[in-house]
Amino acid sequence: MANAPRILAVLALGLALLCAAGPAAAQNCGCQPDYCCSKFGYCGTTDDYCGDGCQSGPCRSGGGSPGGSSSGGGNVANVVTDAFFNGIKNQAGNGCEGKNFYTRSAFLSAADSYKGFGGGSVEGKREIAAFFAHVTHETGHFCYISEINKNNAYCDSSNRQWPCVAGQKYYGRGPLQISWNYNYGPAGRDIGFNGLGDPNRVAQDAVIAFKTALWFWTNNVHRVMSQGFGATIRAINGALECNGNNPAQMNARVGYYKQYCQQLGVDPGPNLTC
Repeated sequence: MANAPRILAVLALGLALLCAAGPAAAQNCGCQPDYCCSKFGYCGTTDDYCGDGCQSGPCRSGGGSPGGSSSGGGNVANVVTDAFFNGIKNQAGNGCEGKNFYTRSAFLSAADSYKGFGGGSVEGKREIAAFFAHVTHETGHFCYISEINKNNAYCDSSNRQWPCVAGQKYYGRGPLQISWNYNYGPAGRDIGFNGLGDPNRVAQDAVIAFKTALWFWTNNVHRVMSQGFGATIRAINGALECNGNNPAQMNARVGYYKQYCQQLGVDPGPNLTC
């Protein structure tokens, strides 16, 4: 028994070394490639990190293996039914350009490339409701493919990494109205089209249009879902709508989100405004 303190000390040291060698990292994440940032802010590759509440990386919203029935595409298709999707689109007028452009099949095809998006869990359904709330607001219930004012080139000439191409304009296009050269460039690179040289492709191919929206969502919005819907407004249009800058627009987004949460049978959660 006299050696008990020494044994405990050795065990404690061994446990500390084991933890240090594991996948967990600092609580603010900053994970290496192919690691998930968990809802608690740690890095790893198991369901504890990549499952419900995962903030970034190869998340699997419903848990389970990547591409399996409990992640991404399959559950998204079960949640975003024809009735849900067309219930949004049917509110657009018959003269709307997006009426025959945006389709559920195009959305599901795009979503299949983003396995960490949505799912059948509460968090997954909230994310789907949030995504479509913003899409509804940005496109007027799938009425618009491109923004009405096409005069602004949305070219940040100081951005040397993604230089504007002469004659091209980077105004809003697609379900989330992606804009600016510094978004079109990397979106095109990651999705597989010439975003800088042919930005209008987003307004011509519905699958690419949805992919740009999900690309933007994955890179800018997905990680803040755990903070509430208000954080997603701030991530998309915060400077224009949050902090009392345009409460009517903000409340319109919140209204859609609450409506879609009700349709999907989930509570909208806290922190709805920004």
